[in-house]
Amino acid sequence: MSLDENDHWQRLTARLLAVLAADPSDQLHWAGEHRVTTAAVADDVEFVLRLAEGMAERGTLAPDALHDLRTIDRLLGELNARTRAGRWADALAADAIWSEARTAARRILTAKLGDWHLPLPRRVPSPAVDVHPDVPGRVQGEGAHGSCS
Repeated sequence: MSLDENDHWQRLTARLLAVLAADPSDQLHWAGEHRVTTAAVADDVEFVLRLAEGMAERGTLAPDALHDLRTIDRLLGELNARTRAGRWADALAADAIWSEARTAARRILTAKLGDWHLPLPRRVPSPAVDVHPDVPGRVQGEGAHGSCS
């Protein structure tokens, strides 16, 4: 992977972590605005974890950050098993797992950037991933990988 590609993946990871690290009220607003499902967030974390493992192998991601990403993935996997079809905003309001995931995301961002306060990304549906195949213009999956700018 080139340095430019590595930078791209680090920015992608930072965008997802910005959402996960945000204050609960900001997460609720963002989740409601973008109609994100719990399953999509869990899928995004799984995708970013795979990227992070490669970055850690190349020495561009600290082992502590990889550990925290694995923790977030485990926590969201547990939550996803219970609320897969539900809206992420509902899960945020009802489940204490988000506090643990938020803390881990903040730790990663603070270690890498010196602060966890980042602007929340704007979602841009990716036609290759997010457009429902049966209904033109209808969005189905709302994952952040490849769809935040």
